[in-house]
Amino acid sequence: MNESSLSLFQLNSMIKKKVHEAFAETYWVVAEISEIREVRNGHCYLELIEKDEKTEQIIAKCRANIWAYTYRMLKPYFFQATGQNLTSGIKVLLRASIDFQEVYGFSLNIRDIDPNYTLGDMAQKKQAILNKLSEEGVIDMNKELEVPLVPQKIAVISSPTAAGYEDFCNQLNNNSFGYKFYIKLFSAIMQGEQTEASVTAALDRIYEYEDFFDLVVIIRGGGSTSDLMCFDNYWIAYNIAQFPLPVFSGIGHERDETVVDYVAHTRLKTPTAVAEHILELVSSFDDQLHFLKDNVVSSTREILSGYKLLFERSSNRFKPLVNNSIIHRKSELNRFAHKLSSLSNTYINSKLTHISLVSEKIKSGSLGKIARERIELKQIPHQLSSDLKLFLSGKKSQLNLMEKTNKLVDPHNILSKGYSITYINGKAVKDSSMLKKGDTITTQFNTGSIDSTVN
Repeated sequence: MNESSLSLFQLNSMIKKKVHEAFAETYWVVAEISEIREVRNGHCYLELIEKDEKTEQIIAKCRANIWAYTYRMLKPYFFQATGQNLTSGIKVLLRASIDFQEVYGFSLNIRDIDPNYTLGDMAQKKQAILNKLSEEGVIDMNKELEVPLVPQKIAVISSPTAAGYEDFCNQLNNNSFGYKFYIKLFSAIMQGEQTEASVTAALDRIYEYEDFFDLVVIIRGGGSTSDLMCFDNYWIAYNIAQFPLPVFSGIGHERDETVVDYVAHTRLKTPTAVAEHILELVSSFDDQLHFLKDNVVSSTREILSGYKLLFERSSNRFKPLVNNSIIHRKSELNRFAHKLSSLSNTYINSKLTHISLVSEKIKSGSLGKIARERIELKQIPHQLSSDLKLFLSGKKSQLNLMEKTNKLVDPHNILSKGYSITYINGKAVKDSSMLKKGDTITTQFNTGSIDSTVN
């Protein structure tokens, strides 16, 4: 071995010594957790990164660890302060010492964590999204939509296996009022990095049936704050804010509102609360109908009662007048009936006399008409015989003329006068264009025929 060379262990030992001498203190470091892993012995291993704010490219990365005795204190402390566990994707402020080991290389040994920084960073990101939505003028668009008076056709965005979705369906379908609802699930991933693409895709599918559904419900069961960070998402909120149907959110938490809750038409605490709110809307309309029905019935009864009293008063007032009028009209009717009977008898007798005269006149006229018709009938056979002879004579002359014409146009008669007929393939040749060189043609004379070849 060259005297000036070093072994890898020697080199790493020198680096370790220099690092520990130069970075003997602890430092507060801001980083994002990209990976975190707990092991059986209680230790926690992390990968920390830093991204460029504009390009989101990773510009720094290192390993870190929290030894078991420290992690047992930091884990519940961080959860109690923030409502979420240490998880990938969140920014943290850590107090760490610098470590370098010959085998494992550079790493950070985490001694403490400031949960207030994480809370501030989360709130800052959320507020930045809300400010952007507000600047774009869309943050309150969904809230301005009118909810149908009786929302019964509901599109649900949820995980099909979520307990919250089952609770929502049970609450609606088993309601004590007997109301009927049509619920259609549009399955989506409700936690993690794929939530944005999955939820926006579900909204796109619902948009195809915009005219059918009354509203959209986004629900999931409860969870830690970190589980619900996916709903502090600009693109999910942007799509919800501009969606043409009212959107109800029931993401299963009470302490904080996500960005989705801010832009949704109505925010409720849990999936069950969403179902109860929908039932309240339908029940309110039902109560209003009952109230209006009772008012109509009550008003109708009052009107009928008033008209009944008025009718009774009018009846008592007009009864004597009506009786007198009836007696007077009855007397007039009797007089009119007597007069009508007398006039009718006179009219009927005059008509009977007229009918008798007309009947005699018709009888006399009919006998004369019959006699004239008999004379004409006797003349018909003679006239028919004369017309038939004339008709047959005309037809015989026509037949003779047709016979002479047929003889004149008979091909044998034409051939006997020195004419001939040329055939090709059994058809008479009427034009030279029907022939071509090499064709065999037949010429028919009055007596006999010859075959020729066209040159």
